Amino acid sequence: MHSRGGHGLVLTLPRLQRERGMRMSRLSTMLRTQRFDDYRFYHQSTVNQTLHLLSAVIFLGCYALLFRDPALAGLVGWLAMLTRQTGHFFFEPNGYDSVNDVSNDYKEAVKVGYNQTRKIILLLVWGSAPVALYAFPSLFGLFDPPVSRLDFVRHVGTLWLAIGVSGGLARMLQLFATRDVATGLVWVFKVLTDPFHNIALYWNSPLKLLRGELIDSSIATADWGRDDAEEAPHLT
Repeated sequence: MHSRGGHGLVLTLPRLQRERGMRMSRLSTMLRTQRFDDYRFYHQSTVNQTLHLLSAVIFLGCYALLFRDPALAGLVGWLAMLTRQTGHFFFEPNGYDSVNDVSNDYKEAVKVGYNQTRKIILLLVWGSAPVALYAFPSLFGLFDPPVSRLDFVRHVGTLWLAIGVSGGLARMLQLFATRDVATGLVWVFKVLTDPFHNIALYWNSPLKLLRGELIDSSIATADWGRDDAEEAPHLT
């Protein structure tokens, strides 16, 4: 009995290791796919890329402040977010995507994260936060009434931080329901590590912009494991 049990354990461990390796490989592939599609579909403008580079540096400052001064981290984080979204809304091409041979409607439909409609809703909530705090200074008991402008600004920063975290969690839960748990978790990991990845990916975008290259020509030949790329086949 003991010997057979021992053999069973020996046989089970390699299988568990293989299964764990396969799961990790699948998650790695999903992350690469999400990043590649995000790059080729939604970051073709070198102005947008440059703003993402700036935003990424600001986000690193937000991370450094997060546990030391959450209110200030909220203010800095949304400065980074507005820098990022300026690139998307004003500089990224919104017409037919000839590089990838798809329409803008298609790209909006298959986007894993926040497409433009979701972003507009999130930005409306973000913009309403200072108005709500001005109308209800304690926000129904969540804050002590501010005694100075600085107190008010810090309350806004805290509320903005809560909105940012809630927005990420809400989209993650939505992905759990509409796709699968793995997609949601990978997307959250991607978002949290985007500042580091953006710096590595877009460090030379300002140089391209200075050369007059408004659209990143390297996207047409980019290949990050193209067989696994494109978000559309993963829709459920």
